[in-house]
Amino acid sequence: MYDGEWRLAAAAARAEVLGDDGTRLPPGDPVPAEYQDYLMSVAWGVWARGGPLSNRDRSLLVLAMTAALGRMDEFRLHLGAAPRAGVTDSEVDELLFQITAYCGAPAGNSARSVIREVRGAREAV
Repeated sequence: MYDGEWRLAAAAARAEVLGDDGTRLPPGDPVPAEYQDYLMSVAWGVWARGGPLSNRDRSLLVLAMTAALGRMDEFRLHLGAAPRAGVTDSEVDELLFQITAYCGAPAGNSARSVIREVRGAREAV
């Protein structure tokens, strides 16, 4: 479905943003490797395809969408990677207002909790 070149570009985009090669699976992961390849190609292939959106733009969009959908595990992952994509803490703070205004206080409060957690862990290092 997705050729090797597309997957390599997707893996490179993931590595650039998340800081890894995207091939690590948890030990004993029952999910087939084919699924991991599919997920990589779809989710990160969109980052690798180019176009007018920068990685910073894409990062902010993913943060907004995952918060809106209540996908806090993904929000946490992308929030940790956001600085590598060029997103500043000030931009995340401003995004919190957008999330709350358009998605409601519960989504904003959940995002705020994750922001506090991620920043606390980052500062503890």
